[in-house]
Amino acid sequence: MKDIERYADLIVRQGVNLKKGETVALACPVIAAEFAEAIAEAAYKNGAERVVMFWGDERVSRLRYKYESLDSLTAVPDYVVASRDYILDKGGVYISIICDIPDILADVDPKVVAAAGKASNKALHRFRESTSVNATRWCLAAYPNVAWAEKMFPNLKGQAAVDKQWDYICKTLRLDEEDYLGAWKKHEQALARRSKFLNEAGIVSFRYTNSLGTDFTVGMPEGYIFTGAVEKSRGGVDFTANLPTEEVFSSPDRRTANGTLVAAMPLVRNGVTIENFSITFEKGRISSFKAEKGEETLREIIETDEGSHYLGEIALIGYDSPIRNLNTLFYETLFDENASCHFAIGRAFPTCIKGGENMTKEQLAAAGINDSLQHVDFMVGTKDLDITAYTKDGKEIAVFRKGNWVI
Repeated sequence: MKDIERYADLIVRQGVNLKKGETVALACPVIAAEFAEAIAEAAYKNGAERVVMFWGDERVSRLRYKYESLDSLTAVPDYVVASRDYILDKGGVYISIICDIPDILADVDPKVVAAAGKASNKALHRFRESTSVNATRWCLAAYPNVAWAEKMFPNLKGQAAVDKQWDYICKTLRLDEEDYLGAWKKHEQALARRSKFLNEAGIVSFRYTNSLGTDFTVGMPEGYIFTGAVEKSRGGVDFTANLPTEEVFSSPDRRTANGTLVAAMPLVRNGVTIENFSITFEKGRISSFKAEKGEETLREIIETDEGSHYLGEIALIGYDSPIRNLNTLFYETLFDENASCHFAIGRAFPTCIKGGENMTKEQLAAAGINDSLQHVDFMVGTKDLDITAYTKDGKEIAVFRKGNWVI
């Protein structure tokens, strides 16, 4: 079986864990059409009733941002909403493929991009809610392209860069192992053990410190749930939302963040690279931020709505991890977030608190679970990061020392 076929098989069987007779929605850029074909074939071979395509093209999107009026960009057509509602009504699964062209929107006004994104998120509220509470099984994965590969490997050009990028992606996905599905099962079990420890520890807060300048504390809500790799849908079916994934994650109490987080890696968002930035919190809310590059894009993320001024995710990943050990910046959050402990600005996961998937928005807010149109991960893990947990019975637990897991 070729690597592309193994990858497609992994997404269908490990990612969304497709069941016979289900409808598959596949969102994919046109430059990754060959991968879309491979995923569609894998889906049909594993019993899909229908594969529905949602095509995209960043180059055309750039032209829209340049030439369309803001009124046009923020008016989401009814058919776009109806197409997502169709998937929900069919009880389908959702696969989204990233094949971004780095910095393609560098010359586009970040306010325009942010406004269009905000309008889309509002219009597709029902779809977003369904995935956020795992009512719909979903999987996010990525596929190489020349521009992205050359960004990762500036000393290589064309196919040579793509070949190396493809090799690195296969390593992060364990596709270089003969029994790649078996390797994922072992990985799931390791993350599950750490999640179990954290969930039973009765943690009330964490403190982060490193030499980069991070000095930060954050609390956890009552009934928090850490999870990793495998999530469970409302229908009781296991699935893996991100491929690759190395994280054990939860949602913090939005009201409790205090101190400064210094980014350990660049963040690529809306085709813009944000570099050398830090964010400071007071009583949960972002009080200040700065960036040497891409600060306006960072500002637009933070100022999306009130919820984007708070945290929605806490994720723990050892510095000595498969992606970090490649010693290469991917310029894509799906990979880079899995090379580093990270937090996310914005929307939290209702499934990361006991009974959260059945709570109202008001109940979730009262429990400290954040809500926002945004969910943007940024990386803070370094080789000298220390993380200490404090428990409800007064204990201190060394969770990370010198960048790696202690537990």
